[in-house]
This record gives sequence, C-alpha cells and structure tokens, in this order.
Amino acid sequence: MNAADICRRLQALGDPERVAVLQRFFKTGPGEYGAGDVFVGLRVPELRKLAGEYRLLPLSETLQLLHSPLHEARLLALLILVGAYRQGDVALQENIYSCYLQHTRCINSWDLVDASAEHIIGAHLRFRSRSPLYVLATSGLLWDRRIAIMATFHFIKNGEFAETLHLAELLLQDPEDLIHKAVGWMLREVGKRDLSAAERFLKDHYRVMPRTMLRYAIEKFDEDNRQRYLRGDI
Repeated sequence: MNAADICRRLQALGDPERVAVLQRFFKTGPGEYGAGDVFVGLRVPELRKLAGEYRLLPLSETLQLLHSPLHEARLLALLILVGAYRQGDVALQENIYSCYLQHTRCINSWDLVDASAEHIIGAHLRFRSRSPLYVLATSGLLWDRRIAIMATFHFIKNGEFAETLHLAELLLQDPEDLIHKAVGWMLREVGKRDLSAAERFLKDHYRVMPRTMLRYAIEKFDEDNRQRYLRGDI
C-alpha cells in the first residue's frame, strides 16, 4: 500500500461520532493551537496496531503520510518511524532523525510530539552533541520547542537529568501553555527519580515559573510540601 491507500483506509475505519470529541479535545477551533486539524475518529491503540501492520512501509511513503491533513495519518506515520528507528541500522536511524527534523511543521500537535520526540530525537542524541535541542528550544515554532523538552524524556529514563534542567530554565518564560505543561511534566519525571535534583531547580525558579508549570512539576509531592510551593513558603 502507499500513503494514499492508507489514508483511504483510515477514513473507512474511522468513527464519525468521535470526530467532534477529538476536535474539541485537540482545540481545532479558529485561533486555537490545533485550528483546522482534521480527524477521522481512530483511537491510539488502533493506530499502534496499524503501525505494526505497516512497519515495512518505505520511508518515502511514510513521509507522505506525515504530510497528510489527517491527524491520525500523521500520528500513524510517526509511530511507523519510531518502530523503524528502533529496528533500523545506523544509516536508517540517521536518515529518520534527519527527516524528522526537516518535517517538524507536520508534527504539529502535542500528542504527535509526545509519541515520537523521545524515541527518535532523544534516542539519537543520547550519545551525541545535544546542541540540536537548543536550536529547537529557541525556535519560533511551538512544536519545535515542545520537541526539545520532550526529547529529554529519553535521557530522564536513563538517569540523566542535566539536559532537562538546562532546557527547563531556557523555557521558563515561554509564552505557550503547552510548553509550561511539558516542562512541568519533565520536571515531575526528574523528581520521581531524583527528588533533590528537582527541588534544587524548583527552589531557584518556582517563584517566577508559570503557575501551570509549577503545578505539573509538584503534582507528586506530598501535600504539605506541595502547598508550601503553591503558597511561596519555601
């Protein structure tokens, strides 16, 4: 099958009754971050199953999927790329990584970023220079900045927190709520593994970080400690 055939299949498998729910959830109204995005009504487990079915789809066709106006087609493309990266040799991994960075404008929703950034960008940069993350983090494109911080989830899962904390500081005053949530989430993940590292960062910055970022970061703290941060009593 090619990308066009797959898109037709996605439309046939979709659930029209879910479309309106997804459009509200992903804020597709005028002026919202997902304005104009198109859904067919497929669930993520269904797409993961399809990604296994299409795991041998040529990279050129996968990139065609990534350019589809259908949200689920773009997510399917990224799931296929994640699987191909994991199974690929060094040359294929380099190609997927490069293609990913060239097409970040198509990775234009938080779920698309979160399903792929750590597994491709984070995995690729673990033993390489991290400088591409800082290019992404200073981009004018919201999704590039979210990719930067979410890529560090791969490092966090491997016990490495410094890059997350550096990028969190860089993104501290980002204007976008979706970045506040992502940074707070990654700080929370650091805290689950090394509470002292997270608290050192928070004690230096919690008074100036966006409230949403702080709430996400301290969500798993014990209630007394959480309330002290919220009151500014640390």
